[in-house]
Amino acid sequence: MFVILWATGFVVSRLLVGHVAPVWFLALRFPAALGFMLVLALWQNAKWPAPALAFHAAVTGAFMHGLYLAPFYWAVAHGMPAGVISLIAGLQPLLTAFLAVPLLGEKVARRHWLGVIVGLLGISLVLLPKLSFALLGGITLLTMALAIFGTASISFGTVYQKKFATGIALSTGGVWQYVGASIIVLLISWVIGDYGFDGSLQAWGALGWAVIVLSIFTVMLLVWLINHGAVSRLSSLMFLVPGVSALMTYVWFDERLSPPQLLGMAVCACAVLVVNRASTIPAEAQ
Repeated sequence: MFVILWATGFVVSRLLVGHVAPVWFLALRFPAALGFMLVLALWQNAKWPAPALAFHAAVTGAFMHGLYLAPFYWAVAHGMPAGVISLIAGLQPLLTAFLAVPLLGEKVARRHWLGVIVGLLGISLVLLPKLSFALLGGITLLTMALAIFGTASISFGTVYQKKFATGIALSTGGVWQYVGASIIVLLISWVIGDYGFDGSLQAWGALGWAVIVLSIFTVMLLVWLINHGAVSRLSSLMFLVPGVSALMTYVWFDERLSPPQLLGMAVCACAVLVVNRASTIPAEAQ
């Protein structure tokens, strides 16, 4: 369920192109999600976190939502195929595993590292055939750099959540996460100065799905999974997202992949099998 719903986020990023300024879309989405979470927290009479935990939740939200999605959406709006950018997000297991070792004390099995290497090979097969050295317009060094930055942000946010912001109710924690995310994207929107929103059915549909399904249900599911499992193992699920996203964007937008890129997708799927069969062992259990 998580993989399928998470993959729709890349479809949304493609759906809004030409209808909503990408970062402004997030500046509308996150405060709306914050409002929904606030109503849910009040309805549940959920316990509010102490100030220190609230701060950590806000930092988590800034990285896991704001600094993750803003570069991704901007890159898609400037020509990066949504199916391809989802593969760059497949770098998350590597980055998360690197961070989980020193920050969480997780020991990652050798098979996990093998799976990550195989996954990176698959990602390379997808990116290299279409790489352009132009500034904008497709798979360029700039859009790749932004996608990698976004992936690094959610990787850091995932580990930060596990280390500093566990034990918070999902609803109240979500409120503070979206406080942090909203501040980040509103600042970026102010710097960019692009507030386009054409009010079309496509724009409102994308916003509604993004707020209710992605920002509320899927993110709460992600946080629940982080709180109940080893981070490096959970993040390996991200290797499944690119293939699902590519299929969705092919059906809706006719985004096509070349044979080498399809091979890369298959290689990434093999990496999922390798990584999910690996075990992660907390350092204190050694």
